[in-house]
Amino acid sequence: MKYGLNFITAYSQFYIKDKNSRGGASWEGSAYEDRLDTTNDVVAIRIETYGAVHGELIILTQENREINLDLYDHIVEGSIEINSGILQITDCPSNTIIKEINVEPGIYRVRVYSANLNSVVDEDTGDDHYKIEIWQGTLANTTVIKIHLRENGE
Repeated sequence: MKYGLNFITAYSQFYIKDKNSRGGASWEGSAYEDRLDTTNDVVAIRIETYGAVHGELIILTQENREINLDLYDHIVEGSIEINSGILQITDCPSNTIIKEINVEPGIYRVRVYSANLNSVVDEDTGDDHYKIEIWQGTLANTTVIKIHLRENGE
């Protein structure tokens, strides 16, 4: 199942969460550089622009093992537990529900592919794009598959 993402958020982040979650992001440790902050039932995704989210979310039956690293600037994956059977995409900071998707209750892996990050020249304009893959998996630490460095080395 594929779902388009085209919405406005704030603070360069949005959330994937269990419907019953009351948690949020702390961005402690390496989470900010990893572009992903996880708790048991929330995944916070850091985007390059301040507020515009463009991309797609894909629910898979199994992990995609064919990753073309050349297509993306940054790739990271983490885990989330969806006990309610309802996965939500919400904005920041109001937690407005953008999408609700019915899934089997359980633990999922979430992989975020970030593209065109260097196109963002100020916080509001750019052509950054995100592909998110989600599949049932096991609880595991956040893993950065490819790290993004700005063209000036930041």
